[in-house]
Amino acid sequence: MARKVKKKKSGIRLFVTFPLIIVIAAFVYKSIIISGNHQIFEKEYDDRTLSYSSLKITPDPSVSISLDKLNSPNAILIRLKDHTIMMQKNSEEKIYPASLTKMMTAIVAIENLPDLQEEIKLTNSTFQGLYEADASIAGFQPGEQVRVIDLLYGVMLPSGAECCIGLAHQVAGSEQNFVKIMNQKAAGLGMDNTHFENAIGLHNENHYTTVKDLAILLSYALQNDTFREIFTSSRHSTQPTNKHPGGITFYSTMFEDFNNQSIIGGEILGGKTGYTDEAGLCLASLAKVGKQEYVLISTGAKGDHHSEQYNITDALAVYNSIRK
Repeated sequence: MARKVKKKKSGIRLFVTFPLIIVIAAFVYKSIIISGNHQIFEKEYDDRTLSYSSLKITPDPSVSISLDKLNSPNAILIRLKDHTIMMQKNSEEKIYPASLTKMMTAIVAIENLPDLQEEIKLTNSTFQGLYEADASIAGFQPGEQVRVIDLLYGVMLPSGAECCIGLAHQVAGSEQNFVKIMNQKAAGLGMDNTHFENAIGLHNENHYTTVKDLAILLSYALQNDTFREIFTSSRHSTQPTNKHPGGITFYSTMFEDFNNQSIIGGEILGGKTGYTDEAGLCLASLAKVGKQEYVLISTGAKGDHHSEQYNITDALAVYNSIRK
């Protein structure tokens, strides 16, 4: 009798222990996979960062422009294919990015909102403080239900602050939490001299970067098909909404500023402008000259929205100086 009881207890113990082992094994396996993925993620960024940090910060002989002739005190030109710095001017000096910030806002939103057709409702809190700060507005209204893709175009073409906040709230629950993701992304990309305080680009002493860091960001973001499509668009018409039955048509501020001016042996493919009193006239652009694509970042040019656009003047001068 005693032997039968003992055998029964052993069976119960095995019945309980075996599933427990399975659970523990599954947990350990999942931990290893997650850890492995994390290491791959970090390694990918480390390699990309190394490719930038190992570059020589000297003018390339194939770019003939005199740096003194640039209106912008900070500029960098990169050949996109191999991330070679072709030209630089104070590329690691601290600058304020103004609306060039929105390139980070857009790529973070794209990577965290996979359903581009998802509709987001813009609330009163989305617009809070934007008019007082004189922030750029794309034209949406409180209570409007807008697709993610239309908000992304609103971020990049007319530089709409309400689009930035709407996306930030959808991704992270608040702009503050979204900015944490922006800073994590910057750190992961090796943007070592960058710190964001908001998703819009409003001036703040602690909201800063360098043109080199912005070149790293744009080079990375252009690998994303959705970002590239938006960045290189001159106009976009949104889907009809509950507030705009006919939709809204956005126009790229950069293409408007270029005003049909062109570069010799090439073309401007896309870009993003920016301006605050402290940041000056800024421009991040993509151009194809000959058979190569180039990224140019320039900031700090004198002027404003009503003056000559010296950021555009600089871009034309730099791209035209590249030997074909």
